[in-house]
Amino acid sequence: MTLKKLIPCLAFIFLNAFNIPVQADPAAFTSGSYRQILANNLNQPFMLVVWSINCPSCLKDMELLSNIHKSRPELKMIMLAADEPSATEQIQSTLEKHQLSDIENWVYADDNTKKLQFEIDPKWYGELPRTYFFDKAHQRTGVSGVLSKQDYDEMFAKILKPEPK
Repeated sequence: MTLKKLIPCLAFIFLNAFNIPVQADPAAFTSGSYRQILANNLNQPFMLVVWSINCPSCLKDMELLSNIHKSRPELKMIMLAADEPSATEQIQSTLEKHQLSDIENWVYADDNTKKLQFEIDPKWYGELPRTYFFDKAHQRTGVSGVLSKQDYDEMFAKILKPEPK
């Protein structure tokens, strides 16, 4: 075994021996991934945040998203980086800095980004940040731009409301 192959193996053993979580790279978001996300979250409200490392507003919003993640563990949050897979290291670093690497993360992995955007929402033109709020029945509301804590709280009240008895 070469040294190049041995170092990652030793790092993995060391991290596991001390129970340090190994952060997985974001999943590859390709054609069909949006349907997969919906299928994996049947009957569950969630929030899908589309962001980019090249979007100053998105990066400013990360601290608030981190606080929401910590204070509302009952809400599933999914992050989708609208960047190329070659930016995975920078994406992962940004997520780790804001303590968001332990949630479900995706990164665009198709050269045809317009097709991916269209699969998510035919009425969306690609502006970032873009946040989708899904209720239990997957009725969704999409919002472009930076949201305030109050905006998030209002949307959470809508998607997390208890079912009538």
